[in-house]
Amino acid sequence: METYIEQYIKQFMSQQYFEERIKDISLNQYIVYGDAQRLKMSDNCVVNNAFFNLSSGNIYIGEYVFFGHNVSLITGTHDYKKFGKERMYDFPKEGNDIIIEEGTWIASNVTVIGPCKIGKHCVVAAGAVVKGEIPNYHLVAGVPAKTVKEIKALN
Repeated sequence: METYIEQYIKQFMSQQYFEERIKDISLNQYIVYGDAQRLKMSDNCVVNNAFFNLSSGNIYIGEYVFFGHNVSLITGTHDYKKFGKERMYDFPKEGNDIIIEEGTWIASNVTVIGPCKIGKHCVVAAGAVVKGEIPNYHLVAGVPAKTVKEIKALN
């Protein structure tokens, strides 16, 4: 005969329970490294399980921007010409802001490296690495990301 504890475990610790918990944890929570005050997100953006590195700049995410999974936005950088502890701990505190304007779709496994501005209604293809400026209404892909096509706006 099962004990009360065993019954409780079977009822509340089922495989479905764990699958739901894993989904909640891994897909709906993002990670912030650095000062969270430097992260500005619109109320209606969707970021899933993104990573935000804020050590060398601010990150601004506009209205109706949405991310696929495992997106990384990195403002931090290190000087490859330095060595050891100096390379590890000496990094710029400002100057590598990332701006993603309204309506942009950042697909899964994209890395955005600051300084970077991605214009309105852009699409960044899965796996791309983006740095610099992407004009409004552009689809970019690749490492490094380059324009694949211009998206025609419907009026």
